[in-house]
Amino acid sequence: MNSDFTPDNFDFAVLDSHRAQRTGYPEAVYCGGKTLEQSQVIIEQMRLQGIPVLATHASPDLAQRLRPNFSDLVYDELSKVLTIGQAPEPQGLVMVVAAGTSDLPYAREALLTSQFFGSRTEIITDVGVAGIHRLFHRLEQIRSANVVIAVAGMEGALASVLAGLVSVPVIALPTSVGYGANFGGLSALLGMLNSCAPGLATVNIDNGFGAGYLANQINRLITTRTPSPHP
Repeated sequence: MNSDFTPDNFDFAVLDSHRAQRTGYPEAVYCGGKTLEQSQVIIEQMRLQGIPVLATHASPDLAQRLRPNFSDLVYDELSKVLTIGQAPEPQGLVMVVAAGTSDLPYAREALLTSQFFGSRTEIITDVGVAGIHRLFHRLEQIRSANVVIAVAGMEGALASVLAGLVSVPVIALPTSVGYGANFGGLSALLGMLNSCAPGLATVNIDNGFGAGYLANQINRLITTRTPSPHP
């Protein structure tokens, strides 16, 4: 591999500072399982190199530690997404559609991820299949998007319904919201994976980042035919 792509090493992490050059998008920081100190060092080193930061599963304590040093830090407490640095000019449209209010933490992780990487986004909440008339009232808005993210727990039926109503790709985001036999989101995941509706792809349970990242890639290809908004 070219020496220009040599990773930056710490005693607890390897910083992939050239990911944007390879893939078009900078590395994101998953803070789950990391100590506050580890997350802080990684984020500070990224900013020293001019890399914009998107951190998921970031705690309020981490945001409080970093805020004095980064005036452009934005922290969303509901989704636990933290960003530092200016996002690219938003283009196209990613529509995030959440079945219930309880799905909002994961829906917002998807929304903020797509925004951070350069997509214009909108969110529609509480239009699950138990009150499907609410969804029909928003169809015109949903159909204006280049890609739709369907966020649902319980049985996960919203994704199949949406995929049968729109002509654009639908990304299914199963959540762990639900009662006992939901099995922490497994019922929604299996329902989405086994959907008979074409044009539907499924990410892992509660993986708002993965859904938002993929939606942004699709959206930007449709909008600009260029996958990379970053130099």
